[in-house]
Amino acid sequence: MDTAAPSLTVVVPCFNEAERLNEAPLLAFLEECAEASLLFVDDGSTDATADRLRAIAAGRRGRIDVLSLRPNGGKAEAVRRGMQAALGRGAAVVGYLDADLSTPPAEIFRLRAAFERPGVEAVLGSRVALLGADIERSAVRHYLGRVFASVAAAILQARVYDTQCGAKLFRASPALEAALATPFLSRWAFDVELLGRLLTGGDGVPRLPVSAVVEVPLTTWHDVKGSKLSPLAMGRTLADLGRIGLDLAARRRRSGSP
Repeated sequence: MDTAAPSLTVVVPCFNEAERLNEAPLLAFLEECAEASLLFVDDGSTDATADRLRAIAAGRRGRIDVLSLRPNGGKAEAVRRGMQAALGRGAAVVGYLDADLSTPPAEIFRLRAAFERPGVEAVLGSRVALLGADIERSAVRHYLGRVFASVAAAILQARVYDTQCGAKLFRASPALEAALATPFLSRWAFDVELLGRLLTGGDGVPRLPVSAVVEVPLTTWHDVKGSKLSPLAMGRTLADLGRIGLDLAARRRRSGSP
């Protein structure tokens, strides 16, 4: 992989995305943002995803790279390993975006602009169905999401509206490196773990204040057919929050966080 890194690297985790990956919006994003690069993470795909990603990267050498993981380890590990690789290459800001592009890549510009505010270390895309916004989400996913978000906010001890939107950016820092140092407990609720680790700190790394994390309402977000997170899996992910809560409580005790 190329060791030179633009200031922003967006990780795109991929598992069996050969048929539905639409690279055109991602390439358009790169054309508009000269400081950005993409890091596709092929998470042990069993279809032609690897070949597809290599072909895309070949056309944008130095701007697109592919990290191949074997065997399949789940989205959480793909994101974690991808962000670690991006940090290792010197990116100043790293983040991730779902491969189905339910969040259009152009929204990254709005998330990135939030770093202009003093003290901001993490920016979360938030799916809020405001007037004038184009947010299309099934009723089942919306209401399950509200239950999940309420529990997640209690665990995080932070008034967060949407932890699970797959569009987030983070400023490179020792706190982020520490938060990514060990695998996550949950394949799907890892966003909560990552935020929790940042807000808790530990092992000599100070915690981030809640004020360092901001949410940016998206202007566009669409449910995309073929999602690998079924309503049943969403229910199981709710159960994962219990384990995450216990882990974060132990981290707070070790670090002396309130």
